[in-house]
Amino acid sequence: MKALLKYFLLLLIVSKLHAQTPYPAEPQQKPVLITGATIHVGNGQVLVNGAIAFDAGKLTYVGSASGAPADKTKYDVIDATGKQVYPGFILPNSQVGLEEVSSIRATIDFDETGEFNPNVRSLISYNTDSEMIPAFRFNGILMAEVAPVGGVIAGTSSIMQMEGWNWEDAAHTKDVAIHLNWPGTLKAKFDFDTFTRTFEANPDYPKNIEEINVFFNDALHYSKLVGKEVNLKMEAMQGLFSGAQTLIIHADLAKEIVDAIKFAQAHGVKKIALLADDQALKVVSFLKENNIPVILAPVHRVPSKDDDAVDLPYELPSLMVKAGIMISLSHDGMLGLSRNLPFYAGTAVAYGLEKEEALKAMTLNTATILGIEKKTGSLEVGKDATLFISAGDALDYNGNKLSDAFIVGKRVILNSKQQELYDRYSKKYGHKK
Repeated sequence: MKALLKYFLLLLIVSKLHAQTPYPAEPQQKPVLITGATIHVGNGQVLVNGAIAFDAGKLTYVGSASGAPADKTKYDVIDATGKQVYPGFILPNSQVGLEEVSSIRATIDFDETGEFNPNVRSLISYNTDSEMIPAFRFNGILMAEVAPVGGVIAGTSSIMQMEGWNWEDAAHTKDVAIHLNWPGTLKAKFDFDTFTRTFEANPDYPKNIEEINVFFNDALHYSKLVGKEVNLKMEAMQGLFSGAQTLIIHADLAKEIVDAIKFAQAHGVKKIALLADDQALKVVSFLKENNIPVILAPVHRVPSKDDDAVDLPYELPSLMVKAGIMISLSHDGMLGLSRNLPFYAGTAVAYGLEKEEALKAMTLNTATILGIEKKTGSLEVGKDATLFISAGDALDYNGNKLSDAFIVGKRVILNSKQQELYDRYSKKYGHKK
């Protein structure tokens, strides 16, 4: 027994020595001053030869280098001449921290049994030890809206920081949005003889909507009860009617988008956002009239319809912005590919989107949609010091090379398992970096 215990202790020590996930950062101890950089504020403004100062996790100065604090002895000074500074990118609608290996059920914790689960909170399942987190922040993604999936109402999402010892440390803003999966007007049918898929009208569409209608009506009536017995599902819905939370609607076809938004408005939902793909373009006038922001599906994909232009997903962000729609960029698919968020924005720039608009789609726009724009999303005095320094253009594969990153003033370790393996095998095979 003693020998077995010693063996397991040895395994534990070895595993700690070879742990791939960097440990969480320490709180900011000294004011930091970054000078000489090109600063992308996140609101469309760019400062050449700028400076940024922050203390206790909050920005205290953002402006020209000539106006920076004169007494630099009080600061930890970083000379970023020739480099670029960006707000930390925010990834919406993500399952980072809720999923590790998609083929292993025990590492997946984003889906609950049942159809109506507004009381399911994603943040309490957030795994700060996920090996995906360091890979994301290596590309500048420093925050994520962690959202559950499945059912009609999947649950409640929260904004999580890409570092921390536990979910309580990592939580930036709790319970910011509820996700509604709107039913489809069409039903897919697969023919195994021809290996083709066809679509037919969904006969249950009116019934599906009525089920949602009953649930929302119950939540509205619950809000007016006096001396009521607490109902967790109904309590979780109240933020939609007060404006404290955003209702993020997942809808596919143009008719479904319009039906879902009109439904939410009729039930008194204050803040509505849409998560959709190319179909949003077909109802862009309706979206603009109703001031509905859109979280777009991944840019790097094929069109949703066979007869659409092959480069429509690349051009879609530009077309939506030109139509007057506030957009955010996301990834909905294989979780590991979410780390490419800044390069989705870079592709959109190549297809007509202004570079600073593309940046806003990962920073201030996303923060605004999720209701956290007063705290983060842009580099403005008083906001969180969540930012990074890149050797070049962070929206380009070749330029996105982070030298420093800070989450609410805390300097985070950037290396991840991928960089460790790169260094290991570069040394093994004599590769010159």
